[in-house]
Amino acid sequence: MADASAIRSPPKELLGFASYLHSPSKSGLRAREGVLNGRRVQYFKGKSALNALTKGEDGKKPRCASREEAVDWVQELIDFQLIVRCDRDAQAGSMLRINPMQNVDEDTYYAWLYEGSQLMVILGGIGVVAVVLAGVMFPLWPSVLRNGTWYLSMVALGLLGLLFAIAIVRLIVYIITVIAYPQGLWIFPNLFEDVGFFESFVPLHAWEAPKNASKPTATQPSTADSADAGAEQKKDE
Repeated sequence: MADASAIRSPPKELLGFASYLHSPSKSGLRAREGVLNGRRVQYFKGKSALNALTKGEDGKKPRCASREEAVDWVQELIDFQLIVRCDRDAQAGSMLRINPMQNVDEDTYYAWLYEGSQLMVILGGIGVVAVVLAGVMFPLWPSVLRNGTWYLSMVALGLLGLLFAIAIVRLIVYIITVIAYPQGLWIFPNLFEDVGFFESFVPLHAWEAPKNASKPTATQPSTADSADAGAEQKKDE
């Protein structure tokens, strides 16, 4: 086990391994969310961490040459309290509890105590403070900036109102067509789909697909089956 001073200051190389595993885009290690001692944490399986260290992503060289070396590095992460071995609750899978045996096991779970680089958190805090100060000092802005901000806000409100108007109109048209025809007509059918901005307005309209369109009839035989049955009947005759 590492001593107290080492726990407070992990080696730079070890922090590099922790940062590598903590970033899914670099290592491919996908972490889940759980609750440990009343605090939300991310956790992963030991086998997944060892695979991430011994298998290179996108053709790159792996961080560890062997599985034994990967086990040693994961153990170092445990010793320096960057991760902690834990067990999942049988009833609530997201609830975690610390395992007294702090060693490396492929079939157990490990929760992150390492939070990664705090640079983005610091920059985000500075940005929030800057926005609040800018809002408080709005009366002191030059008239050109104040007028420009007012016009931009009006444009944003207008676009938002237009979006609500389109949503209401398309719903009214759909209800009318559902009552008048078996199928409903959607204006901008991709408006609220997970697509790009321009794709949301293409096509202009589309009829709703019937619910039983994809269900094949179980009693009606296919044409090929009918032809085969007819040929066999002629042979018998």
